[in-house]
Amino acid sequence: MTVKKDAVVEMHYTLKNDAGEVLDSSVGKDPMPFMHGRGHIIAGLEKAVEGMKVGESCDVSLAPEDAYGFHDKEAIQEIPMEALKGIDKLEVGMNLQSQDQHGNPVTVRVLKITKKAITVDANHQLAGETLHFNVSIESVREATADELKHGHVHSASCSH
Repeated sequence: MTVKKDAVVEMHYTLKNDAGEVLDSSVGKDPMPFMHGRGHIIAGLEKAVEGMKVGESCDVSLAPEDAYGFHDKEAIQEIPMEALKGIDKLEVGMNLQSQDQHGNPVTVRVLKITKKAITVDANHQLAGETLHFNVSIESVREATADELKHGHVHSASCSH
């Protein structure tokens, strides 16, 4: 079976930046499962593995527009400290959960803290970066009816 829309795929990957530094890897762990064609992995990588079979591997470099997009200066905002009541300890570099203008969850990274406000960045940490992946397809199967209904791979920890 080949990687195609709605197939459940298990893939090993190693992600490097332009300097060749390993940023993330599944090697030595369980392969990463995802349902293909559902946006569970970045668009450029999804396109690259389309049609691959178990045992195949590839190297793919993704420009920012095919990965996490370009760095958007408007995604950096200052938030008044009074809007953060209930957060006991703020630190530069920590991630906070927020919402975009449509109510969708967004993770923001704290860049700067003053007595009156904090500056946060909603850009993905890899925005603007060219990403280099080595991937290998470990398994491909048809999604179950429940997985198709729920739109994601079911695992032992799934609560459905």
